Amino acid sequence: MAADEPMEPFMGMKVRRRSSMYRVFSADYIDVPANPTLVKLLSKQGDKQVLFADNIMKVNRKCKLVRRVLIVTDVAIYILDSTFYRLKHRIPLQNIEKVTLSELSDNFFAISVPSEYDCLMASTRKSEIVTVLVEAVKQLISGTSPENELQVKFSNSFEYYIDAEHIREVHFESAEGGGIKTRFVDK
Repeated sequence: MAADEPMEPFMGMKVRRRSSMYRVFSADYIDVPANPTLVKLLSKQGDKQVLFADNIMKVNRKCKLVRRVLIVTDVAIYILDSTFYRLKHRIPLQNIEKVTLSELSDNFFAISVPSEYDCLMASTRKSEIVTVLVEAVKQLISGTSPENELQVKFSNSFEYYIDAEHIREVHFESAEGGGIKTRFVDK
């Protein structure tokens, strides 16, 4: 790795799949500039640069995985319906408190937003998403103190808010055959 390349914020902190260790990131996997609906949405919101865009799976209130589009720009995260690209949720980057991942090689990550509810998502590109988020928040708040930087936490068990009042806990554990077992518990 060259000296000017950013270090992944979780190197050595979690188990990595062999296929993801040397992956080259391309950032926009859905070709945002070629989609007039997405261009119009982002320009209306005032976003200037798309840092990441891809299809992901979001865990909904009923613990079901739903397909969504995740876009990270220079100022916000967008979660969109994957069919018609309707905006489901917009999270300003400055509102994100932390990103939580397990220490295992699963695809889940949670974005914690204290002023709203948290988002638990799954993506095969979670390493890239977390790296992009850390860098985007750092750029957005440049010049402020290090305690304002985005926190990246690692735990095989963590809580997240599914709405303003309800908490859910997710547990990750290694399963036989090298798989990962994921379990949800409502609090």
